[in-house]
Amino acid sequence: MSRVYNFSAGPAMLPEEVLKEAAEEMTDYRGTGMSVMEMSHRSQAFASILNEAETDIRELMHIPENYKVLFLQGGVSLQFAMIPMNLMKNKVADYIVTGQWAKKAYQEAQKYGRVNKIASSEDKTFSYIPDCSDLSVSPDADYVYICENNTIYGTKFRELPDTKGKPLVADVSSCFLSEPVDVTKYGLIYGGVQKNIGPAGVVIVIIREDLITEDVLPGTPTMMQYKTHADAGSLYNTPPAYGIYICGKVFKWLKKQGGLEEIKKKNEKKAKLLYDYLDESCLFKGTVEKKDRSLMNVPFVTGNEELDAKFVKEAKEAGLENLKGHRSVGGMRASIYNAMPYEGVQALVDFMKKFEKENL
Repeated sequence: MSRVYNFSAGPAMLPEEVLKEAAEEMTDYRGTGMSVMEMSHRSQAFASILNEAETDIRELMHIPENYKVLFLQGGVSLQFAMIPMNLMKNKVADYIVTGQWAKKAYQEAQKYGRVNKIASSEDKTFSYIPDCSDLSVSPDADYVYICENNTIYGTKFRELPDTKGKPLVADVSSCFLSEPVDVTKYGLIYGGVQKNIGPAGVVIVIIREDLITEDVLPGTPTMMQYKTHADAGSLYNTPPAYGIYICGKVFKWLKKQGGLEEIKKKNEKKAKLLYDYLDESCLFKGTVEKKDRSLMNVPFVTGNEELDAKFVKEAKEAGLENLKGHRSVGGMRASIYNAMPYEGVQALVDFMKKFEKENL
């Protein structure tokens, strides 16, 4: 069977070049006589994999020396608790709720202190990003939290909020490494890798060193302290070794593409193709305010649930997989991460045009 165009929101498609390299090394990684899945995380071979991965992501993102890069487990859902446990010194935090994952993070943080919802787009089903240029940031807040790209709803912060000097914490799972970022604008930036970087099971945390302290909330488990992992170089326990190995290959693939500046241009070109069609279509329509559209996740509907289901079914038969929208909102969603080629988006648009012609 030939490979399909996989529009899944995550786990999502990986560069075919990376998959082929990994396949070639599956049973014998560079003369070690074993797979990366089998080797000790304390071995020199894996130490090289981990060190190269950190070096390459630092180069890609221009990460300053006063930030630690941690390769952790538990995904973003564990970070919803780990962040307040480590950063809530005053037991106060401000959250901007622009989607389901920000809402879950907000709810989880309430277990550890006073959490203020200082902005939200829930009034219009998270279809826009609220104005965050002049927020009422709490004077005693330990940090301000956002989910920068909202996978389910297809929105993206174009400008970061003014946090009035408080550390900005951002979940960037679904826009991770899709465009250049200024890491210095964040206190902590993190994301699950299963959308744009690697297989499920790894979360990457980039955290400013002054935020890594022993002063955590009472009862915080050793495994949930950033200092534990920073001091051990992400090797306090057995890490998700194979996932890190794949991430490292994706970092090298991104460097070969020309880095984040070039990958952003490619992502903009893909997104423009799909959004331009949605804007002119008589059948399909996007669900997000234009100014806040994501380059990565594009939700759309026909306005008829039966027609939506028919579209998803026939698209699958045409080799266009995982276009069904999130169960909480329905409709369709095309996730067009870094690894999705322009040809894949073109195939989707061509199919949508055909479907529109046949069903109007």
